[in-house]
Amino acid sequence: MILAGGEGSRLAPLTGARAKSAVPFGGQYRIIDFVLSNFVNSDLHKIYLITQFKSHSLSKHLQRCWRIAGLSDKFIDMLPAQMNTGSDWYQGTADAVYQNLNHIESHRPDLVCVFGGDHIYTMDVRDMVSCHEQNKADLTVTAIPVPVEQAHHFGIIEVDIDGRMVGFAEKPKDNVKTIPGNPGYVLASMGNYVFTRECLVRELLEDHGNELSDHDFGKDIIPSLYPRAKVMVYDFSKNLIPGKQRNNGYWRDVGNIDSYWEANMDLLSKEPPIDLHNQDWPIRTYIPPYPPALIAYNPEAREGQINNSMIGVGCVCQDIFMQNSVVGYNVKIGDNASITDSVILPNVTIGQDVVLNRVIVDKRVRMAPGTRIGVNREEDMKRFKVTESGLVVVPSGVEIGF
Repeated sequence: MILAGGEGSRLAPLTGARAKSAVPFGGQYRIIDFVLSNFVNSDLHKIYLITQFKSHSLSKHLQRCWRIAGLSDKFIDMLPAQMNTGSDWYQGTADAVYQNLNHIESHRPDLVCVFGGDHIYTMDVRDMVSCHEQNKADLTVTAIPVPVEQAHHFGIIEVDIDGRMVGFAEKPKDNVKTIPGNPGYVLASMGNYVFTRECLVRELLEDHGNELSDHDFGKDIIPSLYPRAKVMVYDFSKNLIPGKQRNNGYWRDVGNIDSYWEANMDLLSKEPPIDLHNQDWPIRTYIPPYPPALIAYNPEAREGQINNSMIGVGCVCQDIFMQNSVVGYNVKIGDNASITDSVILPNVTIGQDVVLNRVIVDKRVRMAPGTRIGVNREEDMKRFKVTESGLVVVPSGVEIGF
């Protein structure tokens, strides 16, 4: 069960017309592609995606890329909010699974994985499942160290020497329990769970009957469960995928514009934390049938250069300067344009002499020749969203300078 219904308000305007998990990432992918690839590469092929907000874009992507046809025991199905148990939409993460218990019961599995659908990472889920079975746990939660100043964004875990959960606080603002011997870090839940079916069903039924509950795994289910059941904590840093010699512990919750941009820039680092070229663990996605990218130039007056950047299929770049940028497919860039530290989503047209510096450009944007963004903060704030760090976000479909 993949929870892919997040509204993603902190990622606005990128989530203006799409769910967070459907936001394009890394040039040609969607955020949802990473968790789905983890499950498919782990040979786990009975997958439900629970959706709610603005799911049309996600639905189209799944139809194009993630259809498993002709195999009755393998599927990837969407579960939009259907009010199966009453007149309410999904009221929380736990309620979203509760309203779809009929699908779980119809398969009667031994174990149920409940994962988030909006994080960037690679993981062999089989190893977590194996640890859950070896420990004879009721619930296993995946955890990762994060800096203590970020504790208020996560569920914070305490464990004993055997790896059993002995404390949990959802997004604490003070009195944060740090990792023993490492006071600068806390142990954070990644929002990935493996339940025994009996435990999951029992806890969801009990939670549903509690009128005081927020019906959320982090706020309600886990704090209630760990004192009276065997809840184990899986160390994500020990997870190793095929084709990799070590786990660098990379996991990103791209919950806001700055973290989204940083995760894209991570792909351009000297040793990228996610190897998109690892054929033993491919990240699958849908790419339209465009021709290879064309990097054109004037041989008589060549001035441009492209450094440390990724450029998608179907792109046509004239004699440009580009550095530390991620460009999606079917992007047209005019002569003498300058693009630095930027993320360009697919189907964008950029005119000649355009200057972009630390800019995120959403789909179907058209920029007239000479447009300058990211060079004058005051002017940018009159037209676009600008983060505190100075990133500028150009929303989908706008025409600039025409």
